[in-house]
Amino acid sequence: MLDHSNTAPTGNRYDRLEWAGAFGDLGTLIPFVIAYLSVLRLDPFGVLFGFGVSMIVCGWYYKTPFPVQPMKAAGAVATTQVAQSAVITQGAVYGAGLATGLIWLLLDATGAAQRLTRWISRPVAQGVVLGLGMAFMLQGARLMAEQWLVAGVGLVFVVLLARNRRFPGIFALLLLGIGWTAFQQPELLQKLQQVRLELRWPVWAWPTISWNDLVIGTLFLALPQVPLTLGNAIIGVREENNRLFPERPVSDRQVAVSTGVMNLFSSAVGGVPMCHGAGGMAGHVAFGARTGGSLVILGGLLLVLALCFSSSVVVLFDVIPKAVLGTILFMTGVQLASGQFDQARDGHASTILLVTAGLSMWNAGIGFGVGLLLQFLLPAKSSSV
Repeated sequence: MLDHSNTAPTGNRYDRLEWAGAFGDLGTLIPFVIAYLSVLRLDPFGVLFGFGVSMIVCGWYYKTPFPVQPMKAAGAVATTQVAQSAVITQGAVYGAGLATGLIWLLLDATGAAQRLTRWISRPVAQGVVLGLGMAFMLQGARLMAEQWLVAGVGLVFVVLLARNRRFPGIFALLLLGIGWTAFQQPELLQKLQQVRLELRWPVWAWPTISWNDLVIGTLFLALPQVPLTLGNAIIGVREENNRLFPERPVSDRQVAVSTGVMNLFSSAVGGVPMCHGAGGMAGHVAFGARTGGSLVILGGLLLVLALCFSSSVVVLFDVIPKAVLGTILFMTGVQLASGQFDQARDGHASTILLVTAGLSMWNAGIGFGVGLLLQFLLPAKSSSV
């Protein structure tokens, strides 16, 4: 789906396609943000401010559509309260971000992250990415089924306008969604009229983290996320970036350091654990992004929401129907999965790829672990990543 003729520039652009690509990861971002705000009652300012600053810095530094996303395993545990023996609080979320930042900086400083990634074969890395792509398609299809008419029309728009540089498909999709909401939920438009400008500034969150919060956040949120982050948000995103943008390569060390730094920052301002998911890059690219300008644009918009409209953000996000978010997720999955069939493999490599992908649809951390086991049990004629 990617037109490599558009990847030559090494600087950021801010044209229509970058603006379109900026919205390509909303299918993952918005549901997690709303869950954090509605279930744990996190301050919207800290969450949006953490994402906004991190996106701007990553877009400026990497010069590719290098994503910043909520950590999925940590977010799922926190917002569904499935820790069983412990209650996840706001402080525990901040503690998880602090612990995550320290873990990845430590793994980089000791060289452990680099040693781990050198052991990972290409079928395992691509299997994780393929599984995530199929999982995105499945989750997107479920959301689309809730409002099948708007989803079907939106999907047609996206496909027909896929190569239109003047009016990218994501704009038509978002306009369709907003129009559908106005027709189906006119009362929501009345709530939008009540949105008011409210200037706010960052608040230091670390002093609110107790030792109990730090322990719970580390044990139940940060540590279970490590295998998923290594497979998807370190190896997977590096593999995807270097495949799509070979003239702007990144290293595992760069990704590990930026993961650590942005989590320390996010936890300090009241944000949530974040990572660089390969699916986020696929989402930005699927809708037109080719440089880090798309991240700067999205980060800038989130900063404006945080600084000026954080008290009204849930209402603003409600304008976008679930079917539209599902369509974005579905196309993200298509982009992510389609890039993993680019080379011939022997029988063992194909088995490792497919088993890893199948399990990664359910849990990327487990898929990654089983793929590693098969990598040693079934040696394949494939280079490491």
